[in-house]
Amino acid sequence: MNARPGPGRTNTAHADAGHTEPALLEVRDFQVELITDAGIIRAVDSVTFSIHRGETVTIIGESGSGKSTTAMGILRLLPDDLAVLSGTVLIDGVDVVAVPKAIDKVRGRTVALIPQDPMTALSPVHSIGSQLSEAIRIAGAASKDKGAVRARAIRLLEQVHIPTPEVQLKKYPHQLSGGMLQRVLIAIALASEPQLLVADEPTSALDVTVQAGILDLLLELQEQRGIGILMITHDLGVARLISDRIHVMKDGSFVESGHVQQVVEHPATEYTRNLLAAVPVLGPWDETPAGNTSQSASKTTAAGDPAALTSTGAQND
Repeated sequence: MNARPGPGRTNTAHADAGHTEPALLEVRDFQVELITDAGIIRAVDSVTFSIHRGETVTIIGESGSGKSTTAMGILRLLPDDLAVLSGTVLIDGVDVVAVPKAIDKVRGRTVALIPQDPMTALSPVHSIGSQLSEAIRIAGAASKDKGAVRARAIRLLEQVHIPTPEVQLKKYPHQLSGGMLQRVLIAIALASEPQLLVADEPTSALDVTVQAGILDLLLELQEQRGIGILMITHDLGVARLISDRIHVMKDGSFVESGHVQQVVEHPATEYTRNLLAAVPVLGPWDETPAGNTSQSASKTTAAGDPAALTSTGAQND
């Protein structure tokens, strides 16, 4: 994977502190209250952040911290009868909290969502081509002519590096791998030529090798188009590779915010330090043959000593 130099993309212009143009997304004192049988739960509590063109901002936290609820609330994809939104959410200058119907003008156009699980996000009974073509027609990014729509679909699949796109258009979701399906979802999101992508755990269901390819693709698209990205993830490894700024979320609130290098190298809260400590670290490579008696002895010792077991496991990872 072509990772950014050091933690975060500190060598790009948009990472500078000052911005001369309006934010693509401006969130101020945003709250989400969920109506449940047990009463009203404040799932998101007064969060504030912004995303500018060409910038990646990541919300990271453990499961249930409120990060996906924040993203779904910003896009107004939470049920109106179960979620009460307050605060300010400006998408390309339009406040979608104050004017709920305004989201129809920007969602799927100015801003697009990359869902978490491609197997459930795509219809199992419609071909890849029909679903991608529908997204193109809704976005109005091509004429209604079937040939033009198909040509646009092929170009989008080529952009996300799917081989033989003409063949893939005829296939159904169950015929493609998880990585290929995630690329299809990115192509669908790009159909409207959005300025802002909301990526909700886009690599959580993928193995490490495929994850690297998807993240490389997002970085490549960002460099080409200058799009902003709101990344939702629980994976600090993903966050440090792709982010410019990180907001650490716990129990619906941001407990720490800052440039990725600052948060990763100098965490200010115990919660962030615990997240960092949870990232596996490879120990030195041990080339001792498996049948070596000294190694067997060390394993025997480790079996009776949890501390020794931890030490031995780290050396053999």
